[in-house]
Amino acid sequence: MRALMAELAKLASLPAAWIAAAVGVLVPGVIAATSARAGQAPDATDAGYQELAFGVLGAIVLGVVAISSEYVTESAESGGGRQITTSLTAVPSRTRFLLAKVGAVAIGGALLAVVAAAATMGVVHAGPYAEPLGAADVPRLAGVVCYWVLTALLAFGVTVLTRHGVVPLAVFIVNTSVVSVTYLLTKVTPLANYLPDMAGVRMFVRRLADNDVEIAPLTAGLVMAAWVAALLAVATAVFTRRDA
Repeated sequence: MRALMAELAKLASLPAAWIAAAVGVLVPGVIAATSARAGQAPDATDAGYQELAFGVLGAIVLGVVAISSEYVTESAESGGGRQITTSLTAVPSRTRFLLAKVGAVAIGGALLAVVAAAATMGVVHAGPYAEPLGAADVPRLAGVVCYWVLTALLAFGVTVLTRHGVVPLAVFIVNTSVVSVTYLLTKVTPLANYLPDMAGVRMFVRRLADNDVEIAPLTAGLVMAAWVAALLAVATAVFTRRDA
């Protein structure tokens, strides 16, 4: 518990984590507000949820910087060392250290998802085409939180393997916001629908453009969780065996 609290405090002290929070809240809210101002009637089925699928960029940044910050070399005035050395001195068990990191990322991702969902839905349901939120939205909003948390952990796991934030950050951001390679792969094989992001988004988005493959929300969540669990298992095995 002490290691988890320390990692939460460390995460909260990172300027990049606050940038991630701003991105996560502002991106979906701005997209929703822009659509409303343009007088566009959103698809009532996925109003707000499509925007939250883009907002997961904030969770990606959070997951990456949580571990990449450990490998940043400090200035010469600070000794030129890296935070990872101090962290592993304080928590000698690498497995316990990584579990504390995972817990901090999961909690941070969940809190960010809740705030972003509240802000985005507030914007969407204040518009002229809004329909009131109902009981059916509760599991979908829970799906948003799960998707953000699992995506943050996915980004975290990849960064543990690379020990550098630039490459995973670039790949995840491009795949989420510019050209979705995983979406293009669904045009080649339907099996690509079971890649983590394509499956996970189905926890709350009901209609994907030009995609008729249906995956139940619970199944989608289990598929994405399995991918994340496998990645974190590999990341833990590598992290505990190599030099810091």
